[in-house]
Amino acid sequence: MEHVKLSILVIDVGGSKVKIRATGSKEERKLLSGPTMTPQMMVEGVKQLAAGWHYDVVSIGCPMPVSKDGKPLKEPVNLGAGWVRFDYEKAFKCPVRLINDAAMQALGDYNGGRMLFLGLGTGLGSTMVDDGVIIPMELAHLPYKRKTFEDYVGLHGFKKYGKEKWQKEVIHVVEILKAALQPEKVVLGGGNAQQLTVIPTECTIASNSNAFIGGFRLWEHFPGKLRAIPKPPSQKKQKNSSKKTPVKTLALKKK
Repeated sequence: MEHVKLSILVIDVGGSKVKIRATGSKEERKLLSGPTMTPQMMVEGVKQLAAGWHYDVVSIGCPMPVSKDGKPLKEPVNLGAGWVRFDYEKAFKCPVRLINDAAMQALGDYNGGRMLFLGLGTGLGSTMVDDGVIIPMELAHLPYKRKTFEDYVGLHGFKKYGKEKWQKEVIHVVEILKAALQPEKVVLGGGNAQQLTVIPTECTIASNSNAFIGGFRLWEHFPGKLRAIPKPPSQKKQKNSSKKTPVKTLALKKK
């Protein structure tokens, strides 16, 4: 049977922005999200942004627990309501694969072995990939000091404690999770990872655009349900570049 290459629309849903990219396009487009965003608002905004792009299927990374067969298990903490029961395939009129947003980024960053991914964004995303098997985690809301990990290393902690103290907390939390989970490598991503001036020991900072690679891999490597990730060919280390990806931003009106 001849293999047909799919055109994929990847949607990376975050607590402050939704970012999209499609097969064959190097352009990243964005719209604002936030605590009032519902899935219907997300779909409407994405359809406007994706005008002119052709896609056969959709990958969605969303900040909420998602089962192995792509079913959302719990409403996202930093968005509006309605994400669990929403019919994404009906809304987009095509096949959709849903995955936790940190898991999608981890899938894009993975290059073999046992890797822990931590996303420093609005909250704290976390995923382990062990010998090609994706293990989504919900470490953000575990008790830490007087609150939770997320309260100290998420956006709230950054704003409350300031960059210097926030960075110290990030380093401390990374060391705790490394000791507990014993990864061979730790990758830090998310919007605030670029704020770090001191990189925790044995960690690397990933490009946030790798979430799109993860979204493409969801369809390219998994013809059926999620199983394991084939080890990708060795990749050269990415260098930080001051070059910015073209961005188109759309602000949605509240309903």
